[in-house]
Amino acid sequence: MHSVDIAMALTFLVIASTVFLYALERYPIETIALGSVSAFIVIFSIIPVTSPEGDPITTADFLAGFANPALITVICLLIIGQGLFQTDALEGPAKIIVQMSRGHSARAAIPILIVVAVLSAFLNNTPVVVMFLPILTAVAATVGQSPARVLMPLSFIAILGGMTTLIGSSTNLLVANYAAQTSDLKLTFFSFTPIGMIVAGTGAIYVLFVMPHLMRARKTMAEEFQATSGKQFIAQIEITHGHPLVGVESVSGMFPKLKDMTVRLVQRGQKPILPPFENVVLTPGDTVIVAATRAALANALARRQPLLETDSETPSSAEREISAAQPGSISLSEVVVAPASRLMGRTLPQSGFYSETGCLVMGIQRRSRMPRMAMNDIRLEAGDVLLVAGNEDEIARLRGNRDVLLLDWSTTEVPRRRYAPRALAIFAIVVALAATGIVPIVTAAVAGTFAMIASGCLNIRQAMRAIDSRIFMLVGASLAGAVALEGTGGAVAIASGLVQVLEGASASVVLSALFFIVMILTNFLSNNAAAVLFTPIAINLAEQIGQPPEAFVVCLIIAANTSFATPVGYQTNLIVMGPGHYRFADFVRAGTPLAIILWLTFSLVAPWYYGL
Repeated sequence: MHSVDIAMALTFLVIASTVFLYALERYPIETIALGSVSAFIVIFSIIPVTSPEGDPITTADFLAGFANPALITVICLLIIGQGLFQTDALEGPAKIIVQMSRGHSARAAIPILIVVAVLSAFLNNTPVVVMFLPILTAVAATVGQSPARVLMPLSFIAILGGMTTLIGSSTNLLVANYAAQTSDLKLTFFSFTPIGMIVAGTGAIYVLFVMPHLMRARKTMAEEFQATSGKQFIAQIEITHGHPLVGVESVSGMFPKLKDMTVRLVQRGQKPILPPFENVVLTPGDTVIVAATRAALANALARRQPLLETDSETPSSAEREISAAQPGSISLSEVVVAPASRLMGRTLPQSGFYSETGCLVMGIQRRSRMPRMAMNDIRLEAGDVLLVAGNEDEIARLRGNRDVLLLDWSTTEVPRRRYAPRALAIFAIVVALAATGIVPIVTAAVAGTFAMIASGCLNIRQAMRAIDSRIFMLVGASLAGAVALEGTGGAVAIASGLVQVLEGASASVVLSALFFIVMILTNFLSNNAAAVLFTPIAINLAEQIGQPPEAFVVCLIIAANTSFATPVGYQTNLIVMGPGHYRFADFVRAGTPLAIILWLTFSLVAPWYYGL
């Protein structure tokens, strides 16, 4: 056997083993991906192979995928999305969308996804997904739904919309341009829109109404702990001059601006005002005692005009501390008062907790009972949970504090809402530049990442946290596999074998088989690579069986866009993988039925549509 044939056989073996191990999920994706790259490097070091252009394939070729512009684009877009998340920039639009759904909160995502499908027909899929990913995530959070149920449908519906017009995807343009150069076929903007809409519409029904039920809501351990915490803390809001609650009047016994909190007491000087509150107007000097969940307190602290700005013992110094801290660098965490703690039997002003730790106590939670008194007057007991705010270093130092036990998983950062307008502006500029093609999308994404960090919307540590190592290794390894397939002639061998196997078959069968083969390959190669590879084969097939080439070229365009079964199949799949907490098997489970639906739909409709 020739050395190139041995290298080709080993390439197929490595790719098949890699995909099998991905789907098995027994080992980390990063380990499997690194193993496949290592295998290619070893194989091609032992068996030298030259590319079709005559250049030797080296280790550098296999590692080049880790610097691929598409990978850099995905990583930068994830960081930009993190900037929107850190500033809570899309909370307002999300709430508006939920309100517009008129009570059908669970269906709030459907009209958004339909808009995505329409936009994707005229814009590049990637910026459309980038634009709507944080909006859908915020909508899901607002209605208490897992992002996993809407983010993969977002990617898939964008791909479906992109297969309906000539400019809907870069793949469509590549195939059309190549076909125009090598044949008389000239595809126009809406040449394949009717059949594209039939196929995409069938797939959209599955994506909108069936697929969300196949999605498993996966969360990190910290999220799982926090999700179970509907517990309430006692907190107090000091009403000072200029406070946003000054002048707020009770309505029907409650305060509308504190609708997500339960007001238990308003302390006015020495006089306690108890609920129900009738005709009570909050004035400077009042102390409002509330019971609220951690999420409600975090929201009060994160507002552009925070409701919580003071500490129980030294209001003025605490206020200065919060304003001096870098906006958004404040974290919330929970600590438990330890047995035999020096805090036991003391109130917060007596404890010196703030002066010792630098952390502000935002609320107290007592499991046995909820005392109806000012937070300053509560004498601490062992087992009390304190909600504390401070910067990252101050929270970290609590690990060595013997008086409290830090619950590490509970630490989260308070959003930088005052930076929300600039985060939205950066995001809008990046999307506009990418969608209009004024600059390459990778250029817009890199510049947008720098702008997010330089403008203070997020810091370097938060930016690094947005980078998903699974995506980085998946893309690099899949591009290494594509180098091996093309270098050994494996991709061409698959195409040539198709021509031989289908010799003598009817036009409908040939068309269906072409769709099926390209559909499989596009999930492992890039869709552009699969399309360019098969365009001459599709035209040649049409000529051999005496059929017009348009049906075969359109078949290739739609099939090359059918990249649903793996996260590496298309860039938008990679973008949603991290935020949705998806695994490789999730794409296989939800995407494979969709790919089969599109294949069967096209196989039935195309012969009738093109009169084959």
